[in-house]
Amino acid sequence: MFKLRRCGPVRAATLVLPLFLFPGAGTVFAGEADVEEVRVERASDGTFTFHVTVRHADTGWDHYANAWTVLAPDGTLLGERVLYHPHVDEQPFTRSLSGVAVPDGLTRVIVRARDSEHGEGGRSFEVDLP
Repeated sequence: MFKLRRCGPVRAATLVLPLFLFPGAGTVFAGEADVEEVRVERASDGTFTFHVTVRHADTGWDHYANAWTVLAPDGTLLGERVLYHPHVDEQPFTRSLSGVAVPDGLTRVIVRARDSEHGEGGRSFEVDLP
């Protein structure tokens, strides 16, 4: 079994103050894309399949969660799942990526989402591989 560990900044305090001072602002601005859950399976060929749940307040084509990535602890890109359209009415949503090759000796990866306006920066997960 694998363990999930949250990493990266949690920006709740940043969001609460503007929403308190400007009622209704939360419906106008979408924040950064957050990874909410990660499930990993090891295939018989030694590659991995990642099932990643992302939450983002997509507003349409000009601001939506547009990808998530699997990174080695040193930041090396191991895999990327591009999201080609907004998920305005489907939140959170889960998408999968199979065939991710992880170098021998790596036991943990980082899964990070990004959106079309802010890039990376929301909540990410550090995942122990099975």
